[in-house]
Amino acid sequence: MTSTVPSRAVDLPSPKLGGLDLVPTTDETQKAKDFSSDQEVRWCPGCGDYAVLASVRSFLPELGLKRENIVFVSGIGCSSRFPYYLDTYGMHSIHGRAPAIATGLAVTRPDLSVWVVTGDGDALSIGGNHLIHALRRNMNITILLFNNRIYGLTKGQYSPTSEVGKVTKSTPMGSLDAPFNPVSLALGAEATFVGRALDSDRKGLTEVLRQAAAHRGASLVEIFQDCPIFNDGSFDVLRKPDQSESRVITVRHGEPITFGNEGRHAVVRKGFGLAVAPTAEVAPEDVVVHDATDLELSFALSRLSDQALEHAVFGVLRQVVRPTYDDLARDQVQRAVDGGGADLLELVQGRDTWTVRDGAVLGAVGREGVSR
Repeated sequence: MTSTVPSRAVDLPSPKLGGLDLVPTTDETQKAKDFSSDQEVRWCPGCGDYAVLASVRSFLPELGLKRENIVFVSGIGCSSRFPYYLDTYGMHSIHGRAPAIATGLAVTRPDLSVWVVTGDGDALSIGGNHLIHALRRNMNITILLFNNRIYGLTKGQYSPTSEVGKVTKSTPMGSLDAPFNPVSLALGAEATFVGRALDSDRKGLTEVLRQAAAHRGASLVEIFQDCPIFNDGSFDVLRKPDQSESRVITVRHGEPITFGNEGRHAVVRKGFGLAVAPTAEVAPEDVVVHDATDLELSFALSRLSDQALEHAVFGVLRQVVRPTYDDLARDQVQRAVDGGGADLLELVQGRDTWTVRDGAVLGAVGREGVSR
């Protein structure tokens, strides 16, 4: 005979706090140099990581947080040296597991601003499972995903974001794998904040970081960055004015999506997806207005970014409010404590127990001590 416990739905409250509201602030004036550690920065000359580090150092003073309440967690890879170069707390953890460690920090320490720094290999290969579940749970963490489309630290193998046909040391005849689109992946995992920026676009990167930090919940920011040794020039078409003009699409919530010189290109709907058309050839009402709360629109925008970089969408693609796992977990624990009456012996013996002898189950004892 078995007994079942009926499931009970619980209403989950929406967060009433911002991403940093529980983190202690400081009255001291902070500058970029205050967030620079005494460690020598050891990346290859020309690496895009330098630009991202400079942007983050310059941006952190805006938050006004105590440095001892900021934590950067990284995995393994070139980008994962990031915590060494910031004068905050940090952890250079194990391959692909930074989101799991950050999850533990976020749940147990609401007074911390928790950041994850990871690369396309670290996050999307060995760490893919940890990444999607941190996003799905809506942990209050900010994930910076450096995408250089190559394994740099291990000297130039193809990565989960390398283009089909990419010739590398591990794919001498060209990669056969279809690459991940990290933004599409994050949206599929229902991340509540998803953005993208280019390492050399300091203004655009800082604006996305600012919004990601203020968001309460899982924020993922994909950063296109160059690896000058093993994948040099991989994003040059997005940097050179004569080529980027027709490729770079920057979105802002509530604004029509136009781009290029004097907005001469526009994003319009085409069937169930989106397309690019000359602005002069479409009616103003047919130009898509960005709505960061619309998951279907955000996903359609992410699909405009293809591996050939004919177009690449930057800015905040999605931002919505949803309860965070860490807030809910702390609340649930507190309710259990406030309820009182818990007895360890009762917890161990009070529910169904089974007697096993010589490999055979002899019987089960229920809560009232009646064998059945």
